[in-house]
Amino acid sequence: MPTAREELLDAAHAALAARPWPTVRMVDVAAAAGVSRQTLYNEFGGKDGLARALVRRAADSYLAGVERALGSAGGTGDRLAATAAWTVRATRANALVRALLTGCWGERLPHPAAARRPPASAVPAQRRADAGPPTPAELLGQVRDRAVAALDGGRPPHDRAVLAMTCELALRLALSYALVPSPGGMAEDGAPLVRAVVDRLPDVAA
Repeated sequence: MPTAREELLDAAHAALAARPWPTVRMVDVAAAAGVSRQTLYNEFGGKDGLARALVRRAADSYLAGVERALGSAGGTGDRLAATAAWTVRATRANALVRALLTGCWGERLPHPAAARRPPASAVPAQRRADAGPPTPAELLGQVRDRAVAALDGGRPPHDRAVLAMTCELALRLALSYALVPSPGGMAEDGAPLVRAVVDRLPDVAA
């Protein structure tokens, strides 16, 4: 059963899909979640705290999908292709993930900064959210490092460096598909291109 916190985040996400974040009211979010406004303030401290938690959840959800893609069957090319495809799907399905990966927030979205003072919340998830969202470079680095860890397989240091560059290349190819859809008739998620590129690199194709 979802917690009050998850219900509130779901309600905030639904509100954001319907209207620009500056017009989203805390009282409406609380009502949609079926809790009191005081419960909302107890969980998040205010609208900025709610925004940080909402963006942090989007980042965590994207990273969880990355982990699933990297754990899929196949070789390096297949798993990086799956990660690329997930990245493209996630950016198209969730405007917050797109903003996190590209830095393009726009006026409709919350763009929360880190809390100015150390968070007083006793809720671990909120303390984590109060650190603020990762930058696009930080998030890409997290995905690259997770990909290297999943695909390493005991490679020597030189090969790991090549693998890291390959993982970053795959991610940047995926982001190009997220920003500029491919011409009609071509694959829309970037997976075939990523697989073709990786499979032609003998040092990392295993």
